[in-house]
Amino acid sequence: MWRSFFLAVGITLIIVGAECLIVDTASMMGEGGPRSVSPPPWAPWSMMSSGAIVIIYSFTIPKRMNA
Repeated sequence: MWRSFFLAVGITLIIVGAECLIVDTASMMGEGGPRSVSPPPWAPWSMMSSGAIVIIYSFTIPKRMNA
């Protein structure tokens, strides 16, 4: 169960990081009017590298749980 949880978190981080590379700004409509969000330049790379590390970590969980 833990392996699949961490694998899903890692894949989500990689997908969101890749989306931040492609999309420059995101506009969200709300009650107070439109709100524009633009990620800083370091955010996509940080999310994708963190996702890769979490995925690698998820592959080592079964080995450590059995030991």
